[in-house]
Amino acid sequence: MLFSPPLKPARLITRYKRFLADVVTPEGEILTIHCANTGAMTGCATPGDSVWYSTSDSLTRKYPHSWELTETQQGDWICVNTLRANQLVREALAAENLVELAGYERCQAEVKYGAEKSRIDFLLQARERRNCYIEVKSVTLLEQGKGYFPDAVTIRGQKHLRELSAVAAAGHRAVLLFAVLHSGIEDVSPARHIDTRYADQLAQAQQDGVEILAYRADLSPTGLFLKKRVSVTL
Repeated sequence: MLFSPPLKPARLITRYKRFLADVVTPEGEILTIHCANTGAMTGCATPGDSVWYSTSDSLTRKYPHSWELTETQQGDWICVNTLRANQLVREALAAENLVELAGYERCQAEVKYGAEKSRIDFLLQARERRNCYIEVKSVTLLEQGKGYFPDAVTIRGQKHLRELSAVAAAGHRAVLLFAVLHSGIEDVSPARHIDTRYADQLAQAQQDGVEILAYRADLSPTGLFLKKRVSVTL
């Protein structure tokens, strides 16, 4: 995924109202920019961090600038725009950069499925192959050198694990794909200290046959590319 034009830098003043942040440009202009990430953003939004933002040419947007990346004061890069995770996975699937998920003929997004009326992020299909259901989760929480998901209690995430377990029980492939959007993360674990139930359900899902994968993105102001496999520790 290439940013065209490349992102512009600013310095974070503060994030507030979940969807907004104030930044100051190198020229000294203060901008209010949109933040697509509604999560806790722990470690991703420290005042003084460098913010890299895109600009929409839409005339109807109240806030034309969007927060895409954080460059932390420790030198890490983080993609904070949660919309990018699925876009990166879609591109990687099309390019067959995710070897475990290559070789399918069709890819559909946002397909309704499951007893709890969910939508799977991606459904892969091919003749003489089992359907492959892929749920994508973005990982940006780094603590003491290790990546964790989730960064807050996630009832929705728990539901998705139940749905994936049911898919596996029905004989299909069920995949939980962690899209790691933090340059400092080399290994991903469930955040038991944040959401014990999610951690327990993730372990159960693996026992039920759900495949758990994690790929990390290369992040820069010019583009994002999902291609490096990283380990998952339950």
